[in-house]
Amino acid sequence: MIVLLLSLAGGLGAGARFVADGLLRSRIRTALPAGTMLINTTGALLLGLLTGMVLAHQVGPELVAVLGTGFMGGYTTFSTSSFETVRLIQSGRIWFAVVNGLGTLILSVAAAACGLIVGGAL
Repeated sequence: MIVLLLSLAGGLGAGARFVADGLLRSRIRTALPAGTMLINTTGALLLGLLTGMVLAHQVGPELVAVLGTGFMGGYTTFSTSSFETVRLIQSGRIWFAVVNGLGTLILSVAAAACGLIVGGAL
């Protein structure tokens, strides 16, 4: 049953990413992949929150499997972020590549830490 729920959650996460990225791309016109950055940052925040809640014994570890691995695994996308950074370098947009690569890393780690704090782990 957990595999079925995990698969369903992964599909829902990928669908949510597709919709969110499409909405952001239609509103924000820039060479910087702001949609992917925002998706990965919000995903890190939510995963940190979920993990914090598990570590504080507020929810069970099964929820991490379904929502963390499933939904957040489908929602966030490290591979797309890496690909977009390389494409920015290839197109000569080095500054955008640096902002995308380092910005995503810094924002995602900070968001995950905030999620852990709010979730009660720190």
